[in-house]
Amino acid sequence: MKSQTRCSWCGDEPIYVAYHDTEWGVPETDSRALFEKLLLDGFQAGLSWLIVLKKREGFRRAFDGFDPARIALYDTKKLAALMQDAGIVRNRAKIEASVLNARAYLELTSAEGSFARFLWSYVDGRPIDARLQRLTQMPTESAQSRALSKELKRRGFKFCGPTIVYAFMQAVGMVNDHLVVCHRHREVVRLSKALQF
Repeated sequence: MKSQTRCSWCGDEPIYVAYHDTEWGVPETDSRALFEKLLLDGFQAGLSWLIVLKKREGFRRAFDGFDPARIALYDTKKLAALMQDAGIVRNRAKIEASVLNARAYLELTSAEGSFARFLWSYVDGRPIDARLQRLTQMPTESAQSRALSKELKRRGFKFCGPTIVYAFMQAVGMVNDHLVVCHRHREVVRLSKALQF
């Protein structure tokens, strides 16, 4: 059986390959799932995504399923407990930012109605297909990620610089950065065409 061609960044680590083959680049329109990914991308800052991916279930447990309403109420006792939790990345600034981000999320959704629609408006509701030929063509940020980052920061979000936001946009399918030779590129394009809000 012929092996499938993948984007080379995922290597051969099974959890990374599974993430690449089933999640990365798939258009996500669920607001809570988008909030989770944004927070996890913030935790990735300065680290490998593989570290965060391996701890994702620990994060989900520790952060109450990434329920923004619950996270927004975290007190100093809860923050101290999170700092002792080996199942997550224990970075005080990032943990505290999660609470601020949950509060900002609640304010934004109160004002805009939908976190998903707000985010996707930065790509006019349609994924950008970069049609990359080589990994070296993949940018680390874009005009859209810079604009979205600026607005998220204005609304009180932390750990959401343009590079973090671009990685987030790739992960949630706002940008299809699968190489055209990757077996997932065509499938992600097909899923993008069926996208509805």
